[in-house]
Amino acid sequence: MTEFSGLGLIEPLLRAVAEEGYQTATPIQAGAIPVLLEGRDVLGLAQTGTGKTAAFTLPILQRLFQAKKRVQSKAPRTLILTPTRELALQIGESFRTYGRHLPLRRTVIHGGVGQSPQVAALARGTEVLIATPGRLLDLMAQHQCVLDQIEIFVLDEADRMLDMGFIRDVRKVVAALPKQRQTLLFSATMPDAVVDLAHSILSDPTRIEVAPQSTTVERIAQRVLFVERADKRRLLADLLADDAMERTIVFARTKHGADRIAEHLKKAGVPADAIHGDKSQSARVRALESFRGGELKALVATDIAARGIDIDGITHVINFDLPNEPESYVHRIGRTARAGTDGSAVSFCDAEEVAYLKAIEKTIRQPVPTDHDHPYHAAVVAALHASSAKPPKPAPKPQRPPRSQEGRGPENRGSGNRPQQAQGGGKPAAAKPQATKPQGIAGGDQPLKAKSSANQQNRHNRRPAPHGSARGGNTGGGRSAA
Repeated sequence: MTEFSGLGLIEPLLRAVAEEGYQTATPIQAGAIPVLLEGRDVLGLAQTGTGKTAAFTLPILQRLFQAKKRVQSKAPRTLILTPTRELALQIGESFRTYGRHLPLRRTVIHGGVGQSPQVAALARGTEVLIATPGRLLDLMAQHQCVLDQIEIFVLDEADRMLDMGFIRDVRKVVAALPKQRQTLLFSATMPDAVVDLAHSILSDPTRIEVAPQSTTVERIAQRVLFVERADKRRLLADLLADDAMERTIVFARTKHGADRIAEHLKKAGVPADAIHGDKSQSARVRALESFRGGELKALVATDIAARGIDIDGITHVINFDLPNEPESYVHRIGRTARAGTDGSAVSFCDAEEVAYLKAIEKTIRQPVPTDHDHPYHAAVVAALHASSAKPPKPAPKPQRPPRSQEGRGPENRGSGNRPQQAQGGGKPAAAKPQATKPQGIAGGDQPLKAKSSANQQNRHNRRPAPHGSARGGNTGGGRSAA
């Protein structure tokens, strides 16, 4: 056990830490803080909930304060790049909390809101800039932000950044940074793409790894409930009727699915709301604050929208839909059992998700305990999981555009066009080939008689028009999930 007082931190920071009720540093904090105070590059591998944000916030504040330098307009001294606006806001709050006794300014910029206050804050000058990639590149293109004075660069949640299709944006940002700088890269996992990125931006880094990759937090009680897909919502409402589930995050695979789950819970008398990329920034903030304040019992979220949620006291995580990426399971259940508390994770598994469950168990190197004691138990699904036979192959993962719709929405991109999405699925609507359009529809070149015949034959199975066409409005929206 390492005390914060033994890490070389200055008195104003120790006072702020003590005011938050912390005395003992977590392993990632004990390992990273002394190295960062020396000015070394760091490659940090840590699961969610390990105290990673404070591990870089505290030494950055100290280095900026001790190396007193007049900050220039539009030219921050430190850049923290994050994949989601929720995470950006969370990091900004950490800098406010731990830097309350230091005369250092911080600014958070992200999409989904007007840029004028952000431009004004940059013009006044700021020591610390926390940003999402899209909005940062927009302001750089407008000459409202320059990065040639950056002394410390932090790339946080690098694996999620790449998953969301931000690799090109990250490289554009890195290209604008000074060669002489201190660089920190934090990631929960180390896929090959993150390894390559780390090699390209870090200089002789110290590697700090506090837990094996993709291991499950030991304090979390896990269980899986086998259930038919049609019974999932009823099972969820029954579980949430238990008073023990005081504050629960429910994970859904799609934005539309999250909305339907939240509506079902409301009708069942469970205070709930959904958070995802199609929600406005103000609606997302209201939902988070209501959940944090105890007004909501359940918050239904998509994976990327929940990435930056850091709320104490989450008692349960429910995987309404199992993730098709095993690593996401670890991130999801890590929303509970934070700051030394215990937590519980419940997963629903239908017949199409058995392969996902087996992949998760292989990744975490242990079986997830099964719970058959519920009214919707599906014995057929349980038998399928228990058998050695290969389970049915799940539906293929929808192909994303080069830049993810979850991550490239208005919250991260202040301007510019983006692909339209079909309502509820997150999958871009397919454009109808021009050559097949009958005359009478824009771009058609077939005779009127052929048009009438085609309409009679296909009027029941005609594919819907693309969003934004002459026959239909834009009902989907490309708002991102984080």
